[in-house]
Amino acid sequence: MKTTTYFSSKYSFFATKTIRPTLFVGIGLASALSLSACQQTPDYNYLSGETMGTSYHISYQLPEDADEAAIQASIDERLQQINDSMSTYQKDSTISKFNQLSADTPIIIDADFSRVLDVSRIVYKQSGGAFDPTVMPLVDTWGFGSTMTVERLQRPPTDIEIAQAKALVDFEGVVQNDQTIYKTKDGIGLDFSAVAKGYGVDVIADVLRDKYQIRNYMVEIGGEIATSGVNNQQQPWQIAIDAPIEDSTVSERQTILAIRQPLNINNQMHLATSGNYRNSVIFDGKSYSHTIDPTTGKPIAGGAPSVTVAADSVAAADAWATALTAMPYEKALKVAQEQGLAVMFVILADGAKMDDAHDSIDDWQVVQTPAMQALRADKKP
Repeated sequence: MKTTTYFSSKYSFFATKTIRPTLFVGIGLASALSLSACQQTPDYNYLSGETMGTSYHISYQLPEDADEAAIQASIDERLQQINDSMSTYQKDSTISKFNQLSADTPIIIDADFSRVLDVSRIVYKQSGGAFDPTVMPLVDTWGFGSTMTVERLQRPPTDIEIAQAKALVDFEGVVQNDQTIYKTKDGIGLDFSAVAKGYGVDVIADVLRDKYQIRNYMVEIGGEIATSGVNNQQQPWQIAIDAPIEDSTVSERQTILAIRQPLNINNQMHLATSGNYRNSVIFDGKSYSHTIDPTTGKPIAGGAPSVTVAADSVAAADAWATALTAMPYEKALKVAQEQGLAVMFVILADGAKMDDAHDSIDDWQVVQTPAMQALRADKKP
């Protein structure tokens, strides 16, 4: 099987570990990571591989006279195209070339790049700048690029250092004219790590649906998921959201809530989960995460440990999950409600203390927006 290498983490400018939901299969519970071909009925196929610095898992109902090799090749081809366009770890990718350019120098972008840029701009504006794919200078300044240490919080960057980094966080300084983009100042760079995996899920779903007329499928990349139709037991797909318990393994995960694919006219679901709970430290009684708020230039304290978003596309869900993680919880809840987003927040239960271990599901509570409640009830809000 051909594989591709992509981003090193789910949110390379926000976190370092993927928050991967669990997949319900029919009435039984099975991790998306532990599904195997032998568990599938004969008319369903299961694919897995490496992409974007993580893994992908695909289950789909085989069409009549299916050419499985052709389907796999089509998936690999599209993933490679996205990689060539948006991988910051590939020196000759379009995004890497853009990041190396000086100000006012245009570069031609492909259709995939343009679509991800469009999604990013929409969420950037609607989130008040909480989602910003130019935020990497701040992450590097705080020392959160690859590891999280309390030492940096004990000796944080100065206001001058933060201001210098913030000056390069400027999504408005990325200008698009048709199929070209340029930056208005030297040092501005893009990183689509918090939206590209979701977009990759959308693209694979498009391949299955549009090229091969496959209507029953589940596509997952690094915890971002698209489902359609029914699973191999002819039941709606269900995604279980884990309680945000630190250092939990696959066998130790505790499901806090399940989201069933709605039985509506579209018969599809696009879902993304983001979280801080595996990348946080306690300092002076406050919990800080890798997540940097681009609007303040500082790490988030008091953000929701886990945020799950359902949207019209996985790319949009991915971007919004990151944006809401980059806000204090109360602000995130308000923005989600104002924007009519289907969101599920997992926060500490009343009475639970921030510095406790929180190794029980009883330490957590779920808060859902009206749109998420309506989605889970299979009704319009």
